[in-house]
Amino acid sequence: MTDARHGTAPLTFLKGHGTENDFVIVPDPDGLLDLSAAQVARLCDRRAGIGGDGLLRVVRSAAHPEAAALADRAEWFMDYRNSDGSVAEMCGNGVRVFARYLQCAGLAEPGDLTLATRAGLRQVHIAKNGDDGTPGGITVDMGRAAFPGGDVTVRVDSHEWRALNVSMGNPHVVVFVADLDDAGGLHQAPAVAPAEAYPAGTNVEFVVDRGPRHVAMRVHERGSGETRSCGTGACAVMVAAARRDGLDPAETGHPVTYTVDVPGGRLVITENTDGRIEMTGPAVVVAEGVIDPGLVAVAPPA
Repeated sequence: MTDARHGTAPLTFLKGHGTENDFVIVPDPDGLLDLSAAQVARLCDRRAGIGGDGLLRVVRSAAHPEAAALADRAEWFMDYRNSDGSVAEMCGNGVRVFARYLQCAGLAEPGDLTLATRAGLRQVHIAKNGDDGTPGGITVDMGRAAFPGGDVTVRVDSHEWRALNVSMGNPHVVVFVADLDDAGGLHQAPAVAPAEAYPAGTNVEFVVDRGPRHVAMRVHERGSGETRSCGTGACAVMVAAARRDGLDPAETGHPVTYTVDVPGGRLVITENTDGRIEMTGPAVVVAEGVIDPGLVAVAPPA
């Protein structure tokens, strides 16, 4: 099995996850792969492909037209696609897995790292491994939340709730519910109104309280269905809970931290007094393999 770019080198992939939000990782440092939506969907298919909630293409910023202007500040660009092949602005769990891949590949060391995404630059800190060799957690500066405003409602079967519109560089609708089972099956997108508020669709998070500054959530991710975790969604949930609880750091003068449980694990989210949100959680690369060259297209030489 060969890679048409080099004639003999295998076209490799890796598989990784962050709190069980899993990704196909495709190293493409020179930006030579031309992945169509259909090819991404095939690679992410859990029966006909490798399987994943999304795909992370690892490209040098200088080699990608959407990131070239950031190349002097971030060597690497995360080209993130949803599992249906659609392009997404940002993925919080994906950023951590992307950083872990760079570390595993010898392209980054523990410490600080700047990555380029479609939502802008993201500052990452890779903690050192524990004394027992356990990989250190990864903290991502997720930027600031925005609140586009407007009345939003979410409906599932006979349930209807008022919700909060939150942007983390990608769109989110946060709903506080009595029981996470009220969200029903989340493989199909819940009904969100008004629809024109989200012309490209939105992520929807359902949230319950577990204790002081401790919540749990389920999520429907736009383009992927229900996933085991969503990093940007956890950040949206954290700021929504903090506003509900009267804990806006810009007003209190103190950072606030919430624990957010997701089906795949636990994330710790802190909002600072300047509005910057930091997310800390695990990231693991679990496997490496070779892609059937018939599944991908390679751009012709320049």
